Amino acid sequence: MEDKNYQRLLKMSFAGVYPHYLTKVEKKGRTKEEVDHIIHWLTGYGAKTLQQHLDNKTNFEDFFTQATINPNASKITGVICGYRVEDIEVPLMQQIRYLDKLVDELAKGKAMEKILRE
Repeated sequence: MEDKNYQRLLKMSFAGVYPHYLTKVEKKGRTKEEVDHIIHWLTGYGAKTLQQHLDNKTNFEDFFTQATINPNASKITGVICGYRVEDIEVPLMQQIRYLDKLVDELAKGKAMEKILRE
């Protein structure tokens, strides 16, 4: 990814993108609770901490740097935004794309057990 675009993405507010995740899945009959469950699974954040990040408009860099990424996240594979997530070399970018991929799978109707790599 081009450095300028990468830096712009890192500074983007997670709270600014979160509603887009919700819109994407709700159009397909999925719920906010399911999106939050995915975020909790990936980041280790509880409901209160997630809400604090949303309220504080935490940027993506801080959101993922402060997270405890699930060890099973490395099982997330596939293409999102034109990139194969398992081949992304920059860990922070890979984590951002992991979340994009999980939300995409939820919107496509995949079972929660499969999304969470259980």
